[in-house]
Amino acid sequence: MTTAATHPGQTVAASETYRRWVPNALTAARLVIAAGFFVVLALFSYPLRATPVSLAHPIWPYLFAAGLFVLAALTDAIDGPLARRWKVVSKFGRVMDPFADKVLVVGSFIMLAGPTFRLDVPGQAALQVSGVASWMVVVILGRELLVTSIRSVMESGGQDFSAAWAGKAKMILQACVIPAILVLLGVADVKRGTPGRLAIDIGVWVTMAVTLVSGIPYATRGMRGIAG
Repeated sequence: MTTAATHPGQTVAASETYRRWVPNALTAARLVIAAGFFVVLALFSYPLRATPVSLAHPIWPYLFAAGLFVLAALTDAIDGPLARRWKVVSKFGRVMDPFADKVLVVGSFIMLAGPTFRLDVPGQAALQVSGVASWMVVVILGRELLVTSIRSVMESGGQDFSAAWAGKAKMILQACVIPAILVLLGVADVKRGTPGRLAIDIGVWVTMAVTLVSGIPYATRGMRGIAG
């Protein structure tokens, strides 16, 4: 019995197809994982209470959601470098990669600022246990829209507007703080004056500061590009 020999050109073509497929598949997977993350937070998280964690309030939704977020963030850490290393950066990736990032991060902050994470304590002002206020979401969204708008104008004019180091640092910090908040909400007491509360507040406020500062290099480059 004879078998057909594989042509070298076919092997190269198959390898090229595989390399083009993997980064785009990771980007698409990030959107799917993000959708699952939002579903868990919306449907399976439980309103927190003014007492330490007890068996009456399962912690698994918070830990599961944190795991989903970390998994989604890992796809972001892999797809771009793979596409650049293999020299297979595609139009799909250039559009969908930043879109998936924005959906995951901005969507996470929107969920954390929602009523699920509002703790009503008798005799005290209500506490947003996630530490994320609605105005913070507006600031984060505004920063992302500004950078996206500047990038669109610059790249439409043929100028390079790749991510700055500050933007990458911002993304790494957000990818660490969001799951950390969820883990703390699941396993720690987060009432006012507790170590859990302090850790969440510090994480959120540092993230806000870095998010704002990270927009400065983009705005500066955009102003120079437009003026030039």
